Amino acid sequence: MTKSALQIARASYQPKMPAILKGAVIAVDGAKTQSVADQDEIRKRFPLMYVMPIVTFKKSEEKKTFPAINAGVILSGGQAPGGHNVIAGLFDGLKDANRDSRLYGFILGPGGLIAHQYKELTKDIIDEYRNTGGFDIIGSDRTKFKKEKSHFEMAHEILKKLNIKALVIIGGDDSNTNACELAEYFKSIESDIQVIGCPKTIDGDLKNEQIEISFGFDTACKVYAEVIGNIQRDCNSAKKYWHFIKLMGRSASHIALECALQTHPNVCLISEEIAAKNQTLDDIVEYIARVIAARAFAGDNFGTVLIPEGLIEFIPEMKHLIAELNVLLCKNESEYGMRKSEQRDIISKLTEENGKLYASLPENIARQLTLDRDKNGNVQVSLIETEKLLAEMVSNRIEEWKKCDGEKYPSTSTFAIQTHFFGYEGRCAAPSNYDADYCYSLGYTASCMINAEKTGYMVSVGNTTAPADQWTAGGVPFTMMMNMEMRGNKYIPVIQKALVRLDGAPFKEFTSKRDEWAIKTDYIYPGPIQYFGPAEVCDQPTITLKLEKSK
Repeated sequence: MTKSALQIARASYQPKMPAILKGAVIAVDGAKTQSVADQDEIRKRFPLMYVMPIVTFKKSEEKKTFPAINAGVILSGGQAPGGHNVIAGLFDGLKDANRDSRLYGFILGPGGLIAHQYKELTKDIIDEYRNTGGFDIIGSDRTKFKKEKSHFEMAHEILKKLNIKALVIIGGDDSNTNACELAEYFKSIESDIQVIGCPKTIDGDLKNEQIEISFGFDTACKVYAEVIGNIQRDCNSAKKYWHFIKLMGRSASHIALECALQTHPNVCLISEEIAAKNQTLDDIVEYIARVIAARAFAGDNFGTVLIPEGLIEFIPEMKHLIAELNVLLCKNESEYGMRKSEQRDIISKLTEENGKLYASLPENIARQLTLDRDKNGNVQVSLIETEKLLAEMVSNRIEEWKKCDGEKYPSTSTFAIQTHFFGYEGRCAAPSNYDADYCYSLGYTASCMINAEKTGYMVSVGNTTAPADQWTAGGVPFTMMMNMEMRGNKYIPVIQKALVRLDGAPFKEFTSKRDEWAIKTDYIYPGPIQYFGPAEVCDQPTITLKLEKSK
């Protein structure tokens, strides 16, 4: 493998980890747990996994001898920086317990387990990928295990063939929910195979009282914040463009909020706030336009607007429109699919309120709402170019104001737009020191969970705003984090997503500053991720996490 100079330098970096994991440890069971909501239904779905205790690891005076074991690992879902270090930590933990233990990686996610595609991950392979971004060591996909297609049986078959004692699934909320289903199945057939999960998603919405943060969020936000800072320096230099920037994070606005705290944009929309205030699309356009006008009157015809990827789904009126479109398009799939439905045809079949809203949308956005659908016939809201939608509608509003004798907008001021979407750029970046350390610790903790013969748990590393040697380690039952949610047309058990809390410290910090940021040019230019240097520069966690832990 050809390596860059940075990759060569990073290969020698030894991730920091909790002091309690260095040497012999013992698993301590806490009190029995229940699901975060819908207790009766979750218990019914997972009778063998329910009420298990939280596990914490403590130092042990007794050095225990562990037998050699075979373990498997899967990367599931979208990429996130640090996945390779989870696998490295798992590998090293297994080898520290018994040098004859072996680790198998299943190729291209859960699909590789079902299709029996795998390779042994040896030290030579692991060493090539330490502290690197991406999931390319074994690849990933979004396949889910399904009982009706005998996926569980096929998975069990290859695991028994390879004499694998434990399977570690590295993924987000859906992947870890699926891991719980697999653990429940193995228990139901009296198999001794353990299933352990690991919290991954750059979106930052897999967190709770026990899971402080999902890995990859720190790195992705630092990557996006660097580029936002670069754009802000450019617009402060040229002083002629407004940049509308969409950021990844479909189900929650954590990335947008963290990037705002790091860069101080003129406008940052928070989807959860918009939903709570029942704001309309016109309300949002009006708000952005007023900020732009205020800066124009001050002589500043430039600025930045941050937009969460999933904003459309949080605007109540847009959510209602999308729901009606999904039903309409599913019922008339052949008609609209063949003719590439024109806007006026759609409008005539919508309710009056939704028809007016649909008619007000720019033509390209209206087309995306009707043509870009998933395999279930639903609109793919993540593909909607929200940044272009808002940019065009704000531009139209500004043009209207310019005609009002300069009362609402200076008639002589210019207004020019640039649009961006920062998404894939952050998913496979080389992990920050925080993510490199955190992920390695997660992987090593997973090996301890295996040695403790636990199954049905997500590994947890806590106290991560402190120096790494003070971090804690343990495991949280999957079922403790679950609730029932509507997916498609039925309720299913899933690990609960964490949305931005409007009463939380990070959002309060943001709201205390955003009016000032709107008018003043108070930009911060974070620069690139720092891998080398003093800890106060290189090893810092996100602002969000520090604010949450300071409460």
